[in-house]
Amino acid sequence: MTPTPVGMRCPECWSQGPSVDTNPPAQPSGLWSTPATFVLIAINLIVYLIEVAGSGINDPSTKIFENYALAGPFVAEGEWYRLVTAGFLHLDLLRIILYASTLLLAGRMLEPLLGTLRFTFIYFTSLLAASFGALLLNSNELTVSALGAAFGLLAASVVLTRTRGSHSKEFTTCFAALIAINLIGSFIAADATAGDYLGGVVGGLICAILIVAGDRGKLGSQPRNAELQLMALVAAISVFASIAIA
Repeated sequence: MTPTPVGMRCPECWSQGPSVDTNPPAQPSGLWSTPATFVLIAINLIVYLIEVAGSGINDPSTKIFENYALAGPFVAEGEWYRLVTAGFLHLDLLRIILYASTLLLAGRMLEPLLGTLRFTFIYFTSLLAASFGALLLNSNELTVSALGAAFGLLAASVVLTRTRGSHSKEFTTCFAALIAINLIGSFIAADATAGDYLGGVVGGLICAILIVAGDRGKLGSQPRNAELQLMALVAAISVFASIAIA
C-alpha cells in the first residue's frame, strides 16, 4: 500500500491515475427539463378556454379574440401588441390540439438540447416572424400566429437534431414532412393561417442556422451571446417589417 494525502492506496490503483466518477449527477427530467415548453402550452390552453367561454368550443368570437388577434388595420393604428398577443390565440379546437402536440414534440427535443433561454428566443423570434408572414399574405382579416411559432420550433429542431446527431435521419425526416404537408395544405385550402405557418418556419430556420454557425465557431469567442443578439435582431426586423406593411 502507498500513503497518499487521502489515505492508503494500492500501487496498482495509484499507477492508473485518479479515479473518474462514471455516474455523474442525473440531468433534470420531465417538467423540470422543459419548463418553458409546459408553461407555453399551459398559457395557450388557458387563453383558449377564455376565448371560447360562452361561445362554443370552435367559436372564438369573444372580445379577447377581437381585441388581441392580428389584423393589418389595427396594427397600422398603433396596436402593435397584436403582433405578440396573436401568438397566444387559436381559431378552433383542432388548431389548439395541433399547437400543443407540435410544441410538446419540438420542446422535448430542443429545450434540453439548447437550454431554456435559447429555446425561448427561438420561440418568440418564430412567433414574430409568423405574425409578419400572416400580415404579408393576409393583412385585412383577423388571424393568429400561435401555430407559426410552434412550427418554427419544429423547423429548428429538424436542422439542429440533424447537425448535432441527436436523432436518426428518419426521425427528423418525418418532422420535415409534417411541416411540408401543413404548409402545402394551408396554401391549397387558401387557409387564413398559411402566412403565419410560412413566416414561423422561416424564423425558426434562421435561428437554427445561427446556432449552427455558433457551433462551428463562426460567431466569435462568445457564440451564445452572438446567437441571442442576432435572434433578437431577426425578431426586431419582423416587428418593423410587420408595421411597415400593415
